[in-house]
Amino acid sequence: MICFLLVLATIWMNSWVISPFTLPASRLIQADTFPHDAADTGWQLVWHDEFDYTGSPDSTKWNYEQGYLRNHEKQYYTSGRMENARVENGILIIEARNDSAMIDGAIRPITSASLITRGKASWTYGRIEVRAKLPRGRGTWPAIWMLGDDIDKVGWPTCGEIDIMEHVGFDPGKIHGSIHTGAYNWPQNTQKTAIIDVPDCMDAFHVYAIEWTPEKIDFYVDTIRYLTFVNEHKTFAEWPFDKPCYLILNIAIGGDWGGQHGIDPHIFPAQMAIDYVRVYQKKSDE
Repeated sequence: MICFLLVLATIWMNSWVISPFTLPASRLIQADTFPHDAADTGWQLVWHDEFDYTGSPDSTKWNYEQGYLRNHEKQYYTSGRMENARVENGILIIEARNDSAMIDGAIRPITSASLITRGKASWTYGRIEVRAKLPRGRGTWPAIWMLGDDIDKVGWPTCGEIDIMEHVGFDPGKIHGSIHTGAYNWPQNTQKTAIIDVPDCMDAFHVYAIEWTPEKIDFYVDTIRYLTFVNEHKTFAEWPFDKPCYLILNIAIGGDWGGQHGIDPHIFPAQMAIDYVRVYQKKSDE
């Protein structure tokens, strides 16, 4: 399938538009390809989950968040519940459900899962890529993102946040990549963010990735770079990204952003399907 991508990027108070273009079929990312020659660029695979097993997500690689956590969202994140996170047919399924489950002595009207590598793996610099197909429907808010390991010590947004992919169901087909730091964050409306149109993101798999070095963070969908966040070499408030960050995969329902236009009750079950997660680093990053 040929993919049409319209890039609309907004960096703080500046914006620009790149005209619509057709992504050549030769540049589409298939399940087992990588958009660079790893030998030529020096990238080495250091961590991955291919989901080539069946059952619960690999407990040596993933932990669960649990509870009502952020942004006034409606879902209760469950731990170890197969209805919300499971691996089948080579795919990780994260599923939001309106099943009114009895969990920890209370009815949870909406359940979902948030998988994290915290406590298992974190990285400073590298290429982090996730091949995923996104849920559809007003009220869904899937995300692939990273937080600084030191969040408990310094808090958010000082710890730094890298949003590799966010998508809100009321605005289908628009993929958001963002950076939040002490200086640049959404409460101050100063976050660094960009949007790329991927009209078939709910019907087809795409690779969502960052390439993170001491000098910058580049954001990609497939082989298209649509945002670059540059290290200004000022203070920790602008660039808190010279320290480890962990990865998060989740589907939120509603909340401050995802719920701005309400929740369609017919969206359930809402699934994010993930083919693989891969982390590459160069020898100098290890």
